[in-house]
Amino acid sequence: MIDWAHFTPVSALVGGLIIGLAAVLLILINGRIAGISGILGGLLTPSRGESAWRAAFLLGMIAAPLLWLALAALPAIQIEASTPLLIVAGLLVGFGTRLGSGCTSGHGVCGLSRLSPRSLVATVLFMGAGFATVFVVRHVLGGV
Repeated sequence: MIDWAHFTPVSALVGGLIIGLAAVLLILINGRIAGISGILGGLLTPSRGESAWRAAFLLGMIAAPLLWLALAALPAIQIEASTPLLIVAGLLVGFGTRLGSGCTSGHGVCGLSRLSPRSLVATVLFMGAGFATVFVVRHVLGGV
């Protein structure tokens, strides 16, 4: 159920526009896809001339919310899951990005905008897995 009291379409739209602009600029200026798993993976196994832009991109992703935190009051973040469950979830996401040859940002934002059939299949599978997981956790397991 949508929490209409806290629904923020304007900030979501602005955030989406900023993500889209970053993806467009990266492909126009650098000829690279803004897939976060690929950017991070390329930083962990660096190639000549590839580390600076990758590090800058990832630092920007870290700095932006910190800057927002310094300038505005952010709501308290509540994570209703145990640490072991979060670790397992993170490992599953990492496995999925390797299995799917990319992450939601690479396939969902950049791949779909380039009309990539592989990205369409990957995004449908990502979303389907997410829907199924929420259903199982909320209705089968009773909200772990």
